[in-house]
Amino acid sequence: MTDPVMAAATKINGEDGVSQKASDHLLAAEECDVVEDAVAANNNDEHLSAQELVAKCKAPIKREFRRPAGVRTFASESKVSVDGAEQKEDGSVGIKISAEKKSNRQAKRERKLARKSVETLCGVIARMGDVSACPYGVDCRFNHDVASFLQQKPPDLPGSCPYLAYERSCPYGLACRFAGSHDKPLGISGVEGNAGDAPPNEVNSLSKEAQKLLWKNKKSFPKADAQLQALGILGKTKHPTDKEITLSTNQNETKVKTDDNEIIQEELEKSSDVCRNRSAAAGIVMTSPPVKRARIMHDDKSSEEKADSNIDELIHLDSDSADHGGLGLSNFQDEKEIKLSKREKKIVDFKRKLVLAPLTTVGNLPFRRVCKKFGADITCGEMAMCSNLLQGQASEWALLRRHQVEDVFGIQLCGSHPDALARTAELIEKECTVDFIDINLGCPIDIVVSKGAGSCLLTKPSRLEQIVRATSAVIENPLTLKVRTGYFEGKNCAHSLIPEMHKWGATAVTVHGRTRQQRYSKLADWGYIYNCAAQAPKDLQVIGNGDIFSFTDWNYHLDNAESKLSTCMIARGALIKPWIFTEIKDQRHWDITSGERLNILRDFVHYGLEHWGSDSKGVETTRRFLLESLSHAHRYIPVGLLEVIPQQLNWRPPSYVGRNDLETLMASDSAADWVRISEMLLGPVPSGFMFTPKHKSNAYEKAENG
Repeated sequence: MTDPVMAAATKINGEDGVSQKASDHLLAAEECDVVEDAVAANNNDEHLSAQELVAKCKAPIKREFRRPAGVRTFASESKVSVDGAEQKEDGSVGIKISAEKKSNRQAKRERKLARKSVETLCGVIARMGDVSACPYGVDCRFNHDVASFLQQKPPDLPGSCPYLAYERSCPYGLACRFAGSHDKPLGISGVEGNAGDAPPNEVNSLSKEAQKLLWKNKKSFPKADAQLQALGILGKTKHPTDKEITLSTNQNETKVKTDDNEIIQEELEKSSDVCRNRSAAAGIVMTSPPVKRARIMHDDKSSEEKADSNIDELIHLDSDSADHGGLGLSNFQDEKEIKLSKREKKIVDFKRKLVLAPLTTVGNLPFRRVCKKFGADITCGEMAMCSNLLQGQASEWALLRRHQVEDVFGIQLCGSHPDALARTAELIEKECTVDFIDINLGCPIDIVVSKGAGSCLLTKPSRLEQIVRATSAVIENPLTLKVRTGYFEGKNCAHSLIPEMHKWGATAVTVHGRTRQQRYSKLADWGYIYNCAAQAPKDLQVIGNGDIFSFTDWNYHLDNAESKLSTCMIARGALIKPWIFTEIKDQRHWDITSGERLNILRDFVHYGLEHWGSDSKGVETTRRFLLESLSHAHRYIPVGLLEVIPQQLNWRPPSYVGRNDLETLMASDSAADWVRISEMLLGPVPSGFMFTPKHKSNAYEKAENG
């Protein structure tokens, strides 16, 4: 039978195909079918009991709060544009979807023009309030017209500048959206600050000197390169050219610009440039036969002992090379300085601690501060890509920032090769203050997996072993791993890898109870998580992760007779309700009010303005991350509205109203309503504002996507 919509489309466009207009009709017809199905489903659910709704994974909301069956907001309406949106009869703002994507060249051109626009005032002039204060004068890339800037600047936001709490002037000066609350003249303060600098209570900012070396690819990684050499997996490296060493192997003579002993002593004190000595020794043509490496006679040696033997042989070879005129390691006081023994490693005790999972995009510093306020014990930064960190990208290094309230803090790295991960870990331990370093072995995102990182490493155990061995050997802090149960659904492999991970150097492993192919669909397999913990060595801490959404879930998974877990990690549960940490500590279901939830959002906004800045750019950055947070938080169903408690993470709520207008607004799954909430806290959105939630966990359904 011919589809009437397709027949109409053929008639409109003739024999050449279906026109765009007909395609729109087809899409509209499909949406109508979906709406009719949803209405029918809601009508059928009206007569179901609470237990029957729970069995169908539907939230059992009390009947007096349920809305009549009707049209709900669909996931396709998750993009919102406030500028130019249609004003409906009921006063609501319509949603405008746009698929426009700018090229890199166009975006770069627009950024260049934006610097000279009246909307971007020179930071020095904004801070000091004096046009002559800019050291670049007419050559400055930014706007110097103060009058034009103030004329177009949006009105100040209510409240006080977040920097007033510190003994420093606001680094944004005239550009601050709270400029009216500044109580000190511009340029006068106890401590001078610059726009974009980390606030005084944040650490882990990359130094300018280290960043320049990374830009020029002249940063050395002595510990990492020595360990990679010992494991026989040293890749292509470029060493710094300062204090350059020139070796002439043809005439068997060596030219060194500085004294050998002074170089070695200086670099040992700084824990850098040991790799240069190794490279110099390897490039020498010696007059006598080279010392052969000792053959390992016992095959029952562990891989770790073999790596230690290789390091010893490397040091021995370099020492012999010094006797032949080369640069050796004869002054190396401690041959084991390259790799610490396990008893020298620092230990982080995860036993029954409340651990916040590393969460891409939404697990930012302001959100972690909110979780710390509610009782989180251990926090971890967002996943950072090793390749971007080694290139000195400021945006990637910003993910590593740590607030002073984060007393136990870790950094999660993602990479596909042992050299990148080992060097990044060495660099982070030198530049940052962290308590542990975690390697991501579970990220299901296509762009990460296609590069051989994340959950893809579960299919490459040999490379995974190299990564863990090389990384754990170059750091003093403990190394932890976060894995999924496996890559393909029905083919779990984590249980076979976990016993080996401890031998490789890991001190803790977090198991997310889903495969990469599942992403975040279906329930986490806690039975398999228990099995992994049972097979783990005694000294390896195993942490469970997946669907923790209440204190009863927490208690069950830790007190279960089958469980040998150290603790449970909380991820999406904290995104939906950050107060879950308080619920676990107080052992109660908190029927939090809409006013209390709004105060949580206020705290997030305040922390965001401190972290991202109080100028217009910082305000809009805070707004976007607030909207990302709201895209998860709207899934919370108040305890007082449920017939069965606690709420489960996989429940699908019907359309319902709250106990007041604010609670109803917070329950909306419409991006337009999330924008309205942001306007309550950060003022009106700018002209042309667009928002698209980044996290669409179930958007990939094709088998080829894994």
